[in-house]
Amino acid sequence: MRGWLGCVLAGAILGLTGCATVTEGQKTESDPYQSYNRSMYAFNDTLDHYLMKPVAEGYHAVLPNFVQTGVTHFFANISDLGTAVNDFLQAKFSQGAADGGRFLLNSTLGILGLFDVATPVGLERHREDFGQTMAIWGWDNSAYFVLPVLGPSTLRDSLGLVGDYPWTIYPYLHTTLTKQVEVGTVDVVNTRANLLAATNVLETAALDPYAFVRDAYLQKRRSLIYDGHPPPLPEDE
Repeated sequence: MRGWLGCVLAGAILGLTGCATVTEGQKTESDPYQSYNRSMYAFNDTLDHYLMKPVAEGYHAVLPNFVQTGVTHFFANISDLGTAVNDFLQAKFSQGAADGGRFLLNSTLGILGLFDVATPVGLERHREDFGQTMAIWGWDNSAYFVLPVLGPSTLRDSLGLVGDYPWTIYPYLHTTLTKQVEVGTVDVVNTRANLLAATNVLETAALDPYAFVRDAYLQKRRSLIYDGHPPPLPEDE
């Protein structure tokens, strides 16, 4: 779900700037499981419409902005640890040291990440995950695949979730499954609340929301894999 919500925001931005488009050939090649994917997208969209979005709207209305900001920083700080690990796996040693320093600084002076004290001192946030790492290792192109609840992904990025799991908060809670679900729910609801404006754009601007989100996800992932400078696709050369 967190990846799907992030893609909604990417889709809104790319769509408004006219970038979320691909050719028909690309769509066929990158989305061979489209029948399944559209069905799962419809399920996830229904779940969001009747559950996630209303809960997020209530969360946004009730909690003060500084509380929401603190929650956002807390979970973002945890993701910085995974980013640092994947930096090193991708041989980005300087960036890995900076991202590791960012995690340590925010975890201490930032009080477990509730405050972002690293950005003001020049330690900018990067985003690396095991799906990107596998792409750097050679699994560049992968078929689009929509996960239940979690949303847009590829076969490669779905497998990457397993590699990223040890660097999340959940293996170290040492509590019941119920408590882990509660923590995960706070993360998802907070993320969904942060994207309310973007999803409103998606609902009004996209003629085919499924294709809009898919194309945005694939372009965003390609951009992340190549650190914002992806090489041209064969048909663009």
